[in-house]
Amino acid sequence: MAPPRPRRPPLFAGRQSAVPGLALLALLPMPMLALALPRPLTAGADCPCSEPALCRPIQHRPAFEVFIFDIGQKTWKSYDWSQITTVAAFGKYDSELLCYAHSKGARVVLKGDVSLRDIVDPTFRESWIAQKLDLAKTQHMDGINIDIEQEVNCSSPEYDALTALVKETTDSFHREIEGSQVTFDVAWSPKNIDRRCYNYTGIADACDFLFVMSYDEQSQVWSECIAAANAPYNQTLTGYNDYIKMGISPKKLVMGIPWYGYDYTCLNLSEDHVCTIAKVPFRGAPCSDAAGHQVPYKTIMKQINSSTSGSQWDKDQQAPYFNYKDPAGHFHQVWYDNPQSISLKVANIQKYGLRGIGMWNANCLDYSGDVIAKQQTEEMWKVLKPKL
Repeated sequence: MAPPRPRRPPLFAGRQSAVPGLALLALLPMPMLALALPRPLTAGADCPCSEPALCRPIQHRPAFEVFIFDIGQKTWKSYDWSQITTVAAFGKYDSELLCYAHSKGARVVLKGDVSLRDIVDPTFRESWIAQKLDLAKTQHMDGINIDIEQEVNCSSPEYDALTALVKETTDSFHREIEGSQVTFDVAWSPKNIDRRCYNYTGIADACDFLFVMSYDEQSQVWSECIAAANAPYNQTLTGYNDYIKMGISPKKLVMGIPWYGYDYTCLNLSEDHVCTIAKVPFRGAPCSDAAGHQVPYKTIMKQINSSTSGSQWDKDQQAPYFNYKDPAGHFHQVWYDNPQSISLKVANIQKYGLRGIGMWNANCLDYSGDVIAKQQTEEMWKVLKPKL
């Protein structure tokens, strides 16, 4: 079996700690950890913004959420800030981003990740939450996005501990930071995807809302080992139907879409564009999208012109793809999402009454200012707006 891998694009790995020395704190015993953590600061103390008011937590609750992930660099200066309501900062801490987002009325939230084995201990949970809360206060953040994508057995102690972690985190943040937001990332379906048996209804009740990662939907391929869409239309909508059937309010669900695709090397490419891929197992499934590698939208747009097929459209999956040949003579098939495929899914946000939309991740577009790239980037931002 292939080793466990992150459900996030590997090109975004290697994130640095937001606070120098924070990694060292994790090595301290729990009692010492609590003492070593930075103390909360008031909004006016050590505010990095030109106006102290920009360090205060955002209070506004938008009617429609546009939740974006940012993994660093300075591309955020070119984002469509007329839409953004929350930025999940998964890159290195950037005070300039914080100040600008606050000036636009958008929240900036921390990333929260932790080993599930550890959170079974209530004392550890308490210390972890205290650490994140102090960090949020120190950095003038507006909450936390909990991104835990680890395996959980339905009958394990981690099952209840995870729900407890989310509830305790939400209670602490809401109590200590006025207007704060606590969210949790879930798979495209609640049906134990990647062996993640979570108490989805309990977690949804415990936090502000769930960010549904409607991508990486080929993480477990149980049928033919062939290249397929990252987020097939019908499969994606089935996931939302299943969450709602569980009793989770649509207003607790934000639709996540991918701004990246997968590049697969074909063992065989048939005349009707069926690309057979290598068998790379993942969490019980014989094949997975780990047979390919993830590619940002900006790279995909540059590849299409040199492809052997041009952009093709799969009617069953309602998604585009193309084929190309590498210098070694191997055929590849690239599946991705574009404004056409995304708009089909976005049209269901109003139908289901979902809370909003978001993407992994905002850095994937071309913000260079090139005329063609600028148009492509504007179209991807524009499609986030559901037609009323």
